[in-house]
Amino acid sequence: MRAGGRGMVIKYEPLNRRERIVRLFREAIEAENRRDLETAKKKLDEILHESLEVEPEFYFEACFRLADIFLQEDNYRGAVKCALRAILRAPSEDHYRLGIKRLGDILAIIKRENRLSELAENMEATLRLIEEDEELHRFTLALVKLAKGEKVREKFLLPEFNEVFESLIE
Repeated sequence: MRAGGRGMVIKYEPLNRRERIVRLFREAIEAENRRDLETAKKKLDEILHESLEVEPEFYFEACFRLADIFLQEDNYRGAVKCALRAILRAPSEDHYRLGIKRLGDILAIIKRENRLSELAENMEATLRLIEEDEELHRFTLALVKLAKGEKVREKFLLPEFNEVFESLIE
């Protein structure tokens, strides 16, 4: 521990941090099962804070659990933003590809609900966040254009991006 100008900052050792994150996941799932989505979101936010930079697998999963909760609340933009954050920080190529598929599942739900247009606005901060990943950025820009009702023809390097995009324009 070290004293900081704004109170004390506690740095957890890796094992303690992992145990704490696992406990938070359990508490988040229990809260979600009770339909206490606010508590579940708070626990998942704590996981995101604890795991950022140091526990990428936990960060990835917490982002997608949060996306699921946002979907339950009909917060479609929030769900997509969480999925994009997970993909951006995916700990491996396999996680990255899985993240794209999971984003595709989220987008399929949004399309089925006829709510893709909600992704046309307030995506600037997210686009700035992901601009370091050129392919993810291009995909998201194309998604926003599609949400605005523009005709979009785009080809991506990864087949997963192409599959998701093609399913949206069908």
